[in-house]
Amino acid sequence: MLHDSKAFSGFSVDDVPRAKEFYAKTLGLDVGDEHGTLQLRTAGGNTVFVYPKDNHVPAEYTVLNFPVDDIEATARALAESGVTFEKYNDDQDELGIYRGQGPLIAWFKDPAGNALSIIQTDSA
Repeated sequence: MLHDSKAFSGFSVDDVPRAKEFYAKTLGLDVGDEHGTLQLRTAGGNTVFVYPKDNHVPAEYTVLNFPVDDIEATARALAESGVTFEKYNDDQDELGIYRGQGPLIAWFKDPAGNALSIIQTDSA
């Protein structure tokens, strides 16, 4: 029934202007602003909707992953832009990159407290 539908994802924030500044200026994404919501446009042509919610509760799971070619360089650049990486376990290095099983990944939060990540993949 939905085979031809182009699905998209979305998540809430508590302060749209603050989120817009973070996603556009800190992360460097193409951010549209329409009807009080944000549209994050990624290089892959996908759009993620970010909408205001008065009783917003930050997502404790990763709501958005950014594949990158060089996670160490990206982590350093984001840290220089003011991003703080989360430490969840002992398998993370000084940059916050998880080096346990699976791909290299580092988590950080947006101003609304939603969990995001950079993840190194072979096809980034």
